[in-house]
Amino acid sequence: MSRKYELKRRAERQEETRRRIVEAAIDLHRTIGPARTTVSDIARVAGVQRHTYYKHFPDETSLGLACSGLYMARNPLPDPSLWRSVADPERRLRTALEEIYAYYAKNEAMVANVTRDAAIDPLTREMFGLRQARAFEEMRRVLAEPFCLRGRRRARLLAAIELALAFPTWQSLVRSSGLSRKDAVEAAVRLVRCQ
Repeated sequence: MSRKYELKRRAERQEETRRRIVEAAIDLHRTIGPARTTVSDIARVAGVQRHTYYKHFPDETSLGLACSGLYMARNPLPDPSLWRSVADPERRLRTALEEIYAYYAKNEAMVANVTRDAAIDPLTREMFGLRQARAFEEMRRVLAEPFCLRGRRRARLLAAIELALAFPTWQSLVRSSGLSRKDAVEAAVRLVRCQ
């Protein structure tokens, strides 16, 4: 019985150590960004030695998957399938933008760092694409559906929707221009409507 208990406690301690490492990495990614975060930084913040870090995460990809998976589980993107219940194209777009802009406001530091680092760091770009590219493609598809456009008009519509959904657009409207979220949504809706 004692041996079983010891193995269970050891497994719990290892899982706790792994969790601390992932939490430390997420915190550093939010504050300084993934590309600027080093193994030494993560180990220091997690309170572990580098060899302990490598025991749990032998390569950058394994840590990237763990971090992005936990972060997205705790901070999920809006679910575009729910927008399908809104038949009117403009109302659907407004609903979607209100949700995605609220997400950006809540997760601004992390999204800003990941967006910045994805441009220069292949691993960050890979994780960003893995976790968000498909989701945003589905958002664009769901938002374009009720417009029933084809050809060049559909291409322009999709481009306008992509621009409206983009984090830099939200930053420009809210942070640079000082618009409220409501006014930022309205400006983005008008942008799409005028395509």
